[in-house]
Order: sequence, then C-alpha cells, then structure tokens
Amino acid sequence: MNDLQPLSHDDLLAMRAAGAEITECYRVLTKAERNIVGEVLRGEGEFVELNHFPDDDVFDRDTQSQYYYHAHRGLVGEHGHFHTFLRPPGMPDGMQPIEHKNATEPWPDGRDALSHLIGISMDSYGFLIGLFTTNRWVTNEAWYSAADVMQLLERFQIDHAAPSWPVNRWISAMFVLFRPQMRQLLSQRDATVAQWAAQHPGTDVFEDRALDITSWVAISVAGQISSVDALLTEDKQP
Repeated sequence: MNDLQPLSHDDLLAMRAAGAEITECYRVLTKAERNIVGEVLRGEGEFVELNHFPDDDVFDRDTQSQYYYHAHRGLVGEHGHFHTFLRPPGMPDGMQPIEHKNATEPWPDGRDALSHLIGISMDSYGFLIGLFTTNRWVTNEAWYSAADVMQLLERFQIDHAAPSWPVNRWISAMFVLFRPQMRQLLSQRDATVAQWAAQHPGTDVFEDRALDITSWVAISVAGQISSVDALLTEDKQP
C-alpha cells in the first residue's frame, strides 16, 4: 500500500482500469478453459526450455514493443516467464545506452539496441507470481540506465491480436497496473549491478554469469487492485 501512496488520483484511476482489463482477460480465458501461458504455447509444439514462444516473438511495429515466453531457471513455483522489450525506434529521441568502454562482449547497436524492460514470472496454472529484472547477458540487450528504462515502461503496448488478443491486452495492462513496482525494480537493478561491480573489480559485471536476476518481487493482481481501490476510497474522504 505504501508504495502506491505517492501516486496521483489520475494514476490510480489508470491502474484501476488496467486491473479491470486484466480481470476481464482472465474471465474470457477461464470461460474457454484456457489461461495466459496456455494461449502463448497453443499450437507451438513441444515446450522446450530456452526456446522462445512464439518462435519469432511477439512484436508491435507501431510501438516497437516485443515479448516472448520461455523457461530457463529453477525458481520455486515458476513454470516460465515473459521477457519484455522496447526497440530503439519506439524510444524518445536521443536516448542511448550507457557507455561501457571495457565491455568484453559486443552489445547490439543501431536499431537492434533494444532494452529489456521487465520479466514476468508465471506459475503452472498460467497466473503471474512475480516481476524481475535481469543482467545484460541474460537477454543480450543494450544497457540503458534505470531512469531511461522507466520512461519506456509507459510506451510498452502490444496493440494487435496475434498470437492471442487476450494475452496482448493482459501484458499491456500489466505495465499500467504494476508500473510502481516496475520502477522500483529498475532502481534496484542498477543498485545491484553497481554493488556487484564494486565487489568484483576487474570483471565485466554485465557478462558475469554468477549475476542473473538483479531484482525480484512477488505480486498479486487481486492485492494490487485492492490497494488501488482503498487509496481511491481515501481520496473521496472529506
């Protein structure tokens, strides 16, 4: 609750609308005996760890937003997770990755210098359980400062129906309902990387395989909606 208190009334209204959107996506999928993860995997063949689902990712040319689902780590209770990105044409003019002169691996550049935004962790029932950020090597991104990536959160949107309209609506609404937590995770991400670099001098922190997840938080759609509603009720008090 305290994490949401600095938000404006308009922010809270937008979050409540996003919560209603997510709830509606769950409703229509449940009615058809489906779920978010099942929709992404439907028709994709065998579920193999590290493979992207769908195979060529989901991409919106207008917003330059991108995501895929896969599994590659052993978090207790996790079936897999979504990785979300924004590509440079969808970024504010002049936004650039940080300078890292001692990089030991090449970073993508130009139109391929995408930024990883947030990972979304899912359970075996197709419901989300957490949000997280990763080190650079995990997604082979270009590294933008947390302050810059925070600006990109509001630009993420998948505004088409492939491979699943409910999933695309759900993941887009996630970036509104949980934007406060996403901002906090990005700040923690940069703090974790800076601390790790200080503790491991002489290594390229962005390629260190011992540093995978840079921040993580458990989340609940119902809990977030309840917190938002409580704060909106407080706003109405004389």
